[in-house]
Amino acid sequence: MLDLEVVPERNLGNEQWELVLGMPISQAISILRGQCREIKDIHLCYCDYDPLAMDVILNMTEDGIRLVFDPISQRLKIIEVYNMERVKLKYCGVHFNSPTVSPTNDQIEMSFGATHPGVFDPANQQFILNFRGLSFFFPSNDKLEHNYSHGLGSLQFSNGPPVVSKLCIYMGNTLSETKAPSLPISCYQSKCYCEKVELVKDDSGQISGVKVELYGESGSPNKQNDVRQGSLVQEIKFGESCQDVMSSLGAPCKIYYKDEDKMKIHSKSPEKQLEKEESDYFYNYFTLGIDILFDGKTHTVTKLVLHNNYPGHYDFNIYYRAYFELELELDANTKCCVTSTTKWDKVEEIIGEHYSKPVVLNRRSSTNATNPFGPTFCYGFNSVIVEVMPNNNYIASVTIYK
Repeated sequence: MLDLEVVPERNLGNEQWELVLGMPISQAISILRGQCREIKDIHLCYCDYDPLAMDVILNMTEDGIRLVFDPISQRLKIIEVYNMERVKLKYCGVHFNSPTVSPTNDQIEMSFGATHPGVFDPANQQFILNFRGLSFFFPSNDKLEHNYSHGLGSLQFSNGPPVVSKLCIYMGNTLSETKAPSLPISCYQSKCYCEKVELVKDDSGQISGVKVELYGESGSPNKQNDVRQGSLVQEIKFGESCQDVMSSLGAPCKIYYKDEDKMKIHSKSPEKQLEKEESDYFYNYFTLGIDILFDGKTHTVTKLVLHNNYPGHYDFNIYYRAYFELELELDANTKCCVTSTTKWDKVEEIIGEHYSKPVVLNRRSSTNATNPFGPTFCYGFNSVIVEVMPNNNYIASVTIYK
């Protein structure tokens, strides 16, 4: 049984690990994987047909804990303990829920102090006791329709004092209005993250690269241990060297050398059948959601890939989401804005016949030839390739090339 500390408006955890509000879903999954000896069964729940319509949930079924993530920012919004019998909980080092301590109303008041009277929910026949950033739910089989303005202590229950059935940790005063907070400093892990990606164009209007708004840790020159959020804007352009890119974005998370190019058959170049002596390679920036392809001979940028990290896609949980806003100009009269939340249907309405027929892409790894999520469709137009998931028409990735 997990023994965890509750910190309202912040986190749930112990001395080895903690789940922090505002934490990216990739970090949460990494923590849970690292505790595989204690945490046995985890379910990922999302809406396959509209992944932005509902929250993304990590359900720790054997521990009675549910982690609720905002579908757009993919940061932790609510920590919910829905089965109090499967976990031990404490506040300020003192247990208020364990096999020997029952989480009654009196116990909660003793542990957390006084608060406003509980709010009664007649639809679900339960009381909700609210603290800032923390709510306790007390079910009741009694039909309580009248005087409960003095709280749970003023009421008489036929089955004895009510016991907490669920608690929620969140940011703010009310659970119904809570939003996922910004990424906390404790989750930066000495890495940079992406705020926004936009296109950079030359004087002729052609795409020459991207502008990336970054944020990360920034130390104060006056205080030695004062770590704050810092931000900067960098441009990555086609033709830049790998040294230029590292100067702008730092060292990549990984470098991947291409064994083969399965898309070169669609190239118009007469040299597409020639074998390259030098292998092209990617700089993978997982926390930015960006891949940068370098030519193996000239070592300059030739391609940029922006990932959306949708659940139900083959690359989910490898990258963080790149929040891109791309203004595409197809001709003098046709312009289109593609963002990380845009559906292909809207793009299709604007660009009309400006794009080619899709290429079917079926991703597989070298160690596993199966892809449970099925193929995706790649549409090409104006130096851009848009990868679309066919089951919901959301954009999985955008590739920009020279």
